[in-house]
Amino acid sequence: MKQMFSSIVSNHEVMPGVYLTWLKSPHMASTAQPGQFVMVRCGEDFVLRRPLSIHQLDGEDKFALLFTVGGKGTYWLSQRQAGETIDLVGPLGNSYAIQSHSHNLLLVAGGMGIAPLRFLADAAANQGIPVTLLYGASSSMQLLPTAKSPHELLTKGVSPFNINTVKVTDDGSEGFRGLATDLIVNHIDWADQLFACGPLPMYKTMAQMTELKDKPVQISLEVRMACGLGVCYGCTVKTNNGLKQVCRDGPVFKLDDIVWDEVAKI
Repeated sequence: MKQMFSSIVSNHEVMPGVYLTWLKSPHMASTAQPGQFVMVRCGEDFVLRRPLSIHQLDGEDKFALLFTVGGKGTYWLSQRQAGETIDLVGPLGNSYAIQSHSHNLLLVAGGMGIAPLRFLADAAANQGIPVTLLYGASSSMQLLPTAKSPHELLTKGVSPFNINTVKVTDDGSEGFRGLATDLIVNHIDWADQLFACGPLPMYKTMAQMTELKDKPVQISLEVRMACGLGVCYGCTVKTNNGLKQVCRDGPVFKLDDIVWDEVAKI
């Protein structure tokens, strides 16, 4: 973990209300692991920093954040220009862990859950591990557009990095009609491990799937954070191993370790 001022390389709206910000930071690019996040100070008027997942790395000195404009802080961040610097702390939290014996990975992204999973998909595929990404959203307007370069946004189909992307939309406007979780059963026998990031209802659905009882599943929890450093206890969740802090003990947890009925009360 390190506090730093990172220079903005580029900042673009890649779909309505969603921005992709590339920053220059040799420290972050060399130390960050898939699933970790940063706490960003969004201007002088905001006391609390905003937690944002690390979305991608590019080479040895650049990393990307993918975020939705949901308030004044993220709006401020969306307006930053190339050459400006932002104050951030990171990388923070734990990371997704690929087991040494895993040969095939299934990733399940719901909406903006694509943010940390793109980093994981790239890392796994670059190690020669085949990845299938189930990427769901409400409509085609909420799906990242296919990039011309695999280093930009989302690769199409089977990419040079061995990532097979399967798109799913609630309204059927692109890809399969339904939810990303509907397609898990089609890949469950193939996958050695599952990784997910998305909204709470998606996790609850997965927790109730009997097909996943004998599969190792890691999920990334997204809850409100204040400090991001384990000091304020504002992001505490109940697990089968006691109370845990998402910022310090997570954000990655085993699916069956979380007491899901209690998470909704936070």
